Amino acid sequence: MEVKGKIVDIINRKVYNGIVSVSNGNIESIKESKQNYTNYILPGLVDSHVHIESSMLTPTQFSKLVVPRGTVAVVTDPHEIANVMGVAGVDYMIEDGKHTPLKCFFGAPSCVPATSFETSGAVINSLEIGDLLKREDIWFLSEMMNFPGVINKDGEVWGKIAAAQLSGKRIDGHAPGLMGADLEKYAEGGITTDHECMTIQEAIDKIKCGITVQIREGSAAKNFEKLWPLFDTNPDDIMLCTDDSHPDELLNKGHIDKIIRLGLRKGMDIFKLLRAAILKPIVHYNLPVGLLRVGDPADFIVVDNLVDFNIHETYINGQRVFGGGELLFDVPVSPPINNFNISTISTKDIKVKYEVGKDIRVIEAADGDLVTKELIYSPTDENGFIESNTNDDVLKIVVLNRYKQQPPVVGFIKNIGLKKGAIACSVAHDSHNLIAVGVSDDDIVNALNQVISHKGGISYACKSELECLPLEVAGLMTSKSGQEVAKLYQHMNEKAQEWGSPLHAPFMTLSFMSLLVIPQLKIGDKGLFDVNTFSFTNLYVE
Repeated sequence: MEVKGKIVDIINRKVYNGIVSVSNGNIESIKESKQNYTNYILPGLVDSHVHIESSMLTPTQFSKLVVPRGTVAVVTDPHEIANVMGVAGVDYMIEDGKHTPLKCFFGAPSCVPATSFETSGAVINSLEIGDLLKREDIWFLSEMMNFPGVINKDGEVWGKIAAAQLSGKRIDGHAPGLMGADLEKYAEGGITTDHECMTIQEAIDKIKCGITVQIREGSAAKNFEKLWPLFDTNPDDIMLCTDDSHPDELLNKGHIDKIIRLGLRKGMDIFKLLRAAILKPIVHYNLPVGLLRVGDPADFIVVDNLVDFNIHETYINGQRVFGGGELLFDVPVSPPINNFNISTISTKDIKVKYEVGKDIRVIEAADGDLVTKELIYSPTDENGFIESNTNDDVLKIVVLNRYKQQPPVVGFIKNIGLKKGAIACSVAHDSHNLIAVGVSDDDIVNALNQVISHKGGISYACKSELECLPLEVAGLMTSKSGQEVAKLYQHMNEKAQEWGSPLHAPFMTLSFMSLLVIPQLKIGDKGLFDVNTFSFTNLYVE
């Protein structure tokens, strides 16, 4: 097989007309040509950090959305399903991923659970991490979110780090806002990446500590606008990733190709972009992914030009898997696995007593950011209870343990913006209990009970108007097609926006409000949590 076009050599930073010959899945030769071609051939794109589960699709269905976007490989952390199912969840992802040409490189989840302050469906200890890292199908230790454990020399945390160091495999990081002496202690653990930088200075400080910064552009968290100057100052110290992307974003806006186009619109050097999107992750993780060299696996893409960057063809291991606007492979449906053990709730379960003269702590969310703030708020007495207040945009937020029957935890949140109705989901990072926000108790309970009845999913409710997208695989994913899921998910987001939410991705923003490792104020199934002090705090201000 021969493919002709302008060869984009990202290693030597040059473009020339050439012919790529492929045999037995590898590149046999690359010959210069005197003919002037219009299309461009370049190595396939790599996502350096992604949670496939956040697409709400199994790896096989996820691949059908990203391969047409020029992605040939993903470095992926299965800690979402691991928090629900343990090692069995990791195995599920690996086995399902074998049925797609997309190259999926899975890590050993380092934080299952992410903290001891919430209830997860499983625990993966340092001994199990050691066993996972001995496997050839595990490529790295996934993001070490428990940065206090690293800094304070927690024995179990350092047992996992030691196992990774013994295996010779990379250790991914996750330390939003960490700087100074604590950052230096964190880096001493052998942490090699971070995708949570909030400022240029934070990124530069981490790079100085030997950490490669992953510039993230997902559905909820977007760092490109803040961090793109790094392409000029530190082009060899950055990679591109999406972290968490929902199916409508992948279908309508793209994957890593989307980030490249953002850079091209700013007039950025194409080779700096491509090296961050391809070369750096392949070298960093030592991935068996081709770089468009003789002898390499034939993993490459064809684009129309280096301005619009539209993907025309994708090749993986010499197989043309996308071309002519058509997907050229099919995938089977894997049987679902799950861990869901609760029954429905009622409005009496989520009542919050009004206490005279006492202010309450409110989570202050921000669109496009996982970091929240703490707001002190004076609620009004509604017949002895505190209810959602749409005038102040302070709404009730509920977290419900999905692994065992226990009372829900109720708090309040600002900037969700709903004027009516409620939304709920079983995607609630990282332990994936149920989470809901809404205006009336009836709607909140109805939204939650829909999710419960399907043993996982995302839903909305407003009086008699109800809808649910079932997620039968661990309450996180479905084997339905990406197009089908994207259409319904987009409709559900639009419904939340129709009801008043100004958020770009209301459901995804909601799903991160229980992530107890990202500052400042979050809520889990055991209570309101102050991430800055890494301890529980009271709803009422004493």
